[in-house]
Order: sequence, then structure tokens, then C-alpha cells
Amino acid sequence: MDLGIRGRTALVCAASKGLGKGCAMALAREGVSLVITARGAEALQATAEEIRKATGVKVTALAGDITTPEARAQALAACPSPDILVNNAGGPPPGDFRSWGREEWLKAIDANMLTPIELIKATLDGMIARKFGRIVNITSSAVKAPIAELGLSNGARSGLTGFIAGIARRSAGANVTINNLLPGRFWTDRLRSNTEHNARQQGKSVEEVKAALEKTIPAGRFGTIAEFGAYCAYLCSAQAAYITGQNLLIDGGAYPGTF
Repeated sequence: MDLGIRGRTALVCAASKGLGKGCAMALAREGVSLVITARGAEALQATAEEIRKATGVKVTALAGDITTPEARAQALAACPSPDILVNNAGGPPPGDFRSWGREEWLKAIDANMLTPIELIKATLDGMIARKFGRIVNITSSAVKAPIAELGLSNGARSGLTGFIAGIARRSAGANVTINNLLPGRFWTDRLRSNTEHNARQQGKSVEEVKAALEKTIPAGRFGTIAEFGAYCAYLCSAQAAYITGQNLLIDGGAYPGTF
């Protein structure tokens, strides 16, 4: 299926590995040129070269922490008029809310709420003027079903979700969509870190906790970054123009609700 985005340009944040890498690779396979960012220069360059070899598209790799004004300015200088924006940033650490102070809360909100808002603010009007734009925010299934030890993430990402609900419908008439993609459990560094935290809390091995988690998922396994990337690429497609303001789960059936 041709997604109708060949020749477009995408800015994909936190794309050196995990879900961001899955999105970048899937878009590249559709012929989309990329500007990708991540904090770790070595892993980022390796991913950029892997994508170039696999797809032949142009990939510009910019090392930097997208949650900082300096890295955002660098990314926007390299990609001032993206057709596609994939917002992504590492989540805050797990823990007990009793141990978090104002500094921890502000850091989480800055990374997982204000950073995507700043990037949307910088790119949305250009998309509207060009009559094409796709913005995908990678949030978390915790927006629908909060995870107790991830209170910082629950709060910050829910704030972004509310903000997106208020603006997504206003650009749809210009063929610019904004959606949130809510991952469940994928065996990324993030899930590995959370699993290690829970294993310590429970006095169990990481493998024991991991196996128990997989049993709770109707699909019987964790998701792959290729699956996640394919979903993201579809949301960025020409065919997805009628989808906006949505919170779309990809979790193997783990969420038990009707709505």
C-alpha cells in the first residue's frame, strides 16, 4: 500500500532507538526524508546509517536533548518546514510521589508536555499554509490506564493530551492532523528500566517480572518497534486525513475498557 507521503520530510525526535527509531524507519521505507534527533550521538549516527542503507533516503542526524531550547532550535534550523512531526522524549523515572518535589515535576512537564507543544507551535502554521501536515505525539497507554509508579509520566502526558484535544480540530480543515499514539508494553530501554525497578521492589528477578507482565497481555507478548512504526507511518499517510484528535492505543489488547 502506497501511503502517499514519498518525498515528504519528517522531524522525528528521540529516534536513535526504541519507538522513535521504529517510526523513523517506517517513514523512511515510505520514501520520507528524515531529520532525527537523540541525546546519544553514537547510537544516533548508527541508526542514521542503518536507515540510509535500508531505504536510501536522506537522513540528517542531530545529537542533542530535544527537551532543551538549544536542541529544539538546532532541529528546527535543520528542518524548518517539516511535513511530518513525531514528538517523542524519554519519560521520567518511576517512583513514589512522596519523594518528588517541584523540580522533579517541572522536569517531567517540560520534557513530556511543554517540549512537544513548543515544536507544534513552531511548525503547525507552516503545515496549515502548505495544506498538509501530520503530527504524532508518542505518549503512553498510561494516559488511559495510569501506572502507579509512573506518576510523573501520568501527569505530564495527560496534560499534553488535554492540550492536543483543544487544538487538533482547528487545523483539520487544512489537511493537518494531530494525534497521540499510546504505546503499551514494548521491550525498549524504558520498559526494561521500569521492569528492573519493579523487580527490585518485589524482590524478584527481571526475567520473572518480565514473564509475568507478558502473561497479562492478551497477545501474549510485548510489541515490536516495527509494529509501532508501521502504525505511526499510517497516521502520517495521505489516507489518514480523516483521523485527528485521537488517542490511539497499540498495546496487544491490554487495556480492558470498552472505550
